[in-house]
Amino acid sequence: MTSSIEPVSPPSPPPASQPVILVVDDAVDTLRMLGDALVAEGYVVLAARDADEALERFEVAVPDGVLLDAVMPGMDGFAFCEKIKATPAWSHVPIVFMTGLSESEQILRGFACGGVDYVVKPLRIPEVMARLATHVRNARVARLAQEAVDVAGMGTVVLDTQGRMAWRSPQATAWLELAFGNGADAGQRSREWLGAAVLHNETTRDLGGRQGRLLARHMGQGNLGESMLLLTLTPADSASASASAAGSSAQRLREIALTPRETEVLSWLAKGKTNRDIADILGMSHRTVNKHLEHVFEKLGVETRSAAAAIAGKLLPQD
Repeated sequence: MTSSIEPVSPPSPPPASQPVILVVDDAVDTLRMLGDALVAEGYVVLAARDADEALERFEVAVPDGVLLDAVMPGMDGFAFCEKIKATPAWSHVPIVFMTGLSESEQILRGFACGGVDYVVKPLRIPEVMARLATHVRNARVARLAQEAVDVAGMGTVVLDTQGRMAWRSPQATAWLELAFGNGADAGQRSREWLGAAVLHNETTRDLGGRQGRLLARHMGQGNLGESMLLLTLTPADSASASASAAGSSAQRLREIALTPRETEVLSWLAKGKTNRDIADILGMSHRTVNKHLEHVFEKLGVETRSAAAAIAGKLLPQD
């Protein structure tokens, strides 16, 4: 038996629209079975017998998804997954674990190290294909959204449920390095600062000199419990302009004629709270919050929550 097998896919580069799947398993029969099934579903397939081969495949072509054996000789699947998720250029790739281990501890370990799903051996091919297709599709949509943010030059950070940076835009990376440097403890200090923004809805950091001030604002949580934060850099020489803008913002608020209750509702909406959250915070019914927002949207001349939040960010005083 040879120490490695050739990729199932043809050597020529796949079309951009054709997803590439990397299968990592030390069992040749499993590789062949999954390879045949994936090719039949229209995927291009790469194969690896262990973590080292899998890393070599990543160096050649970053796949759209990975089917990963949890227990392998040498580096196991959990350690391999952690390595992939710790590499920014690869961290977006969804990893589905394949394991014969059904204990809750092993399943939780797979999710904790960055896996998005797991399937139990012996594999049921239709189930594997269905789960994989869902994760590949979701990852591609998320990647397109992230690339749009990159092009727009916005400073955006996504934290996972453990407070770790699951993704950050290039602009956010540059600003965080400006604020915290790139030393050994820079990552930990930046995570603590971002965590404070999640806890208190926003936080700032003075960069000193003429570099300005960095603001992190919590925009809310996603379906998987991830937290999104928007970073904004205010140049130091804009301080006087900010004071003038504060005066004009107060005048604009008076002209809009929001009631005190409407102002409170708008303020919490701008902090990323849902209607139900706002109702709980302000001690009112969900229906009453909806009614207040109808009036707010009408007075602001907008139709969406995002547009109202953008205006609120400019007009309302920051806590």
